[in-house]
Amino acid sequence: MRDNQRAKVYDAEQLVRSIFDRAAEFGQRTVEVHGSRLTLPVERKFASVDSVQRYCDRVLALSWVAATWARAGVPLRVRARAGTVAAHYESEGSVLAVPVDAERSGRGRTAWALRELVVLHELAHHLEPRPGAVAAHGPGFCGRYLELAEGVIGPEAGLLLRMTFHDCGVRVE
Repeated sequence: MRDNQRAKVYDAEQLVRSIFDRAAEFGQRTVEVHGSRLTLPVERKFASVDSVQRYCDRVLALSWVAATWARAGVPLRVRARAGTVAAHYESEGSVLAVPVDAERSGRGRTAWALRELVVLHELAHHLEPRPGAVAAHGPGFCGRYLELAEGVIGPEAGLLLRMTFHDCGVRVE
């Protein structure tokens, strides 16, 4: 299945993560986007694979998540990933793999993937009702990701992600 909007999704996410990073770095949580002033919530960061596992378990156990997506009941295992380039989801085995080697990441001294936006992206893959039958970053995935960002991080995060998707030409279902 051709994943036509993968690059657009990644570009949009990088912009959103940069906005959250700047807000945290400078302590200025209010940003203006398309004429709207948003006060960004704090994005959770994780210290370990175990803390990511506990977070995923809690998100999948939320009543609204379980009621919305049947795959929330499918157990997810989080593991450390070799390499430093990207987190990924393995549908066979329901595994979320996150890089944790901050020293070699080239992205500063922090383990860049141990953050809420990245983990919710991978959870949106896990919740896909037909793994492998649709494009990995298609409109359905993007809709799930937006719902998770809005419902878990907060409506401001969801709005920022939605506007950035729009600006980058990402289709959402």
